[in-house]
Amino acid sequence: MGTGNFFWVIFYFASLCSASLANNAKINFREKEKKVLDQILGAGKYDARIRPSGINGTENLATYVYVNMFLRSISKIDDYKMEYSVQLTFREQWTDERLKFDDIQGRLKYLTLTEANRVWMPDLFFSNEKEGHFHNIIMPNVYIRIFPNGSVLYSIRISLTLACPMNLKLYPLDRQICSLRMASYGWTTNDLVFLWKEGDPVQVVKNLHLPRFTLEKFLTDYCNSKTNTGEYSCLKVDLLFKREFSYYLIQIYIPCCMLVIVSWVSFWLDQGAVPARVSLGVTTLLTMATQTSGINASLPPVSYTKAIDVWTGVCLTFVFGALLEFALVNYASRSDMHKENMKKKRRDLEQASIDAASDLLDTDSNATFAMLRQCEVHMQAPKRPNCCKTWLSKFPTRQCSRSKRIDVISRITFPLVFALFNLVYWSTYLFREEEDETF
Repeated sequence: MGTGNFFWVIFYFASLCSASLANNAKINFREKEKKVLDQILGAGKYDARIRPSGINGTENLATYVYVNMFLRSISKIDDYKMEYSVQLTFREQWTDERLKFDDIQGRLKYLTLTEANRVWMPDLFFSNEKEGHFHNIIMPNVYIRIFPNGSVLYSIRISLTLACPMNLKLYPLDRQICSLRMASYGWTTNDLVFLWKEGDPVQVVKNLHLPRFTLEKFLTDYCNSKTNTGEYSCLKVDLLFKREFSYYLIQIYIPCCMLVIVSWVSFWLDQGAVPARVSLGVTTLLTMATQTSGINASLPPVSYTKAIDVWTGVCLTFVFGALLEFALVNYASRSDMHKENMKKKRRDLEQASIDAASDLLDTDSNATFAMLRQCEVHMQAPKRPNCCKTWLSKFPTRQCSRSKRIDVISRITFPLVFALFNLVYWSTYLFREEEDETF
């Protein structure tokens, strides 16, 4: 073969190789996806009303759907309505043997759909949902991925308002468990079973901030339910929330303590300052009542006593007791004044009797002596020892009136009793073991 012929042969093979490479480079894989979709979802080839067969194409086994989710945010937890709002990305994955396709030697990793009605979908619903909506800005936040082996991945972003029954006995030192329940509506466990995806079925966004709660932990579990129509598969997530106490310490507990302490100022005012003491007692009582009403307005009416009810009730009792203490002091003051007037009149009468006896001393000494003896006996009343009077006389001197003693005793008794109440209250509620049924 000549040199020229050899050159043309090499040129011919080079042309064939370049043409082949050009053809491969011009392959439109989007067009291939269209052909695959038409092939597996074409008219008369796939019926979305029929559920997929069981494992390995077994017809009499249930379809297994694996669920996982990503909690994007928890916007609010409402104590009054007993509900909470959450935004999440929800995912389901199952196998449909009818959707298998050729991946062109691994070049087609998966097919993507945005129309959920093109394939069969599990009839999952949120059983404790109150409100919910999908997100459609800018486009609907949903997709379906079909893999070559027939595996289907469904993902959607939704916002839900869910019911959360709460036990408020320890409010605001409580913990609450809010559940998210998912179940099949029409398919029984003979046909459809929901399972948590292995590994990490529930994910939570980092730096999750809640206004008055902290998400301590979450647990996944199963909650299958039996009804008259059969047994239905169910999944649940329990979210454990701990209430942040610092807000309530600043907004409720410290102001209530201040009102109680202000009411004690009345004990240090003069007992004759009636307008000042009455105004102080009534003002603190009304302020405390308003504070209590504001607290109860943000909570649902429940049949049991809450921890905050005990606190506000005792604080209101202390303020009311301070007002009653002034009424007792005022009564004791008037009683002391009346006794002083009676003693003064008695002394005047005794002095008049002594003067009259002195005038008759010269004429009838015996009669005068008897009269003086009678006056002496009358003036010296027998003394009986009384333990209470002896103890009360120490606050602060024996010459003090009863009204002054009541004020002095109140200055010591009220703070001591309130301090004792605080010790019992905080030791009871801060270190109390949570009831099993609460969790």
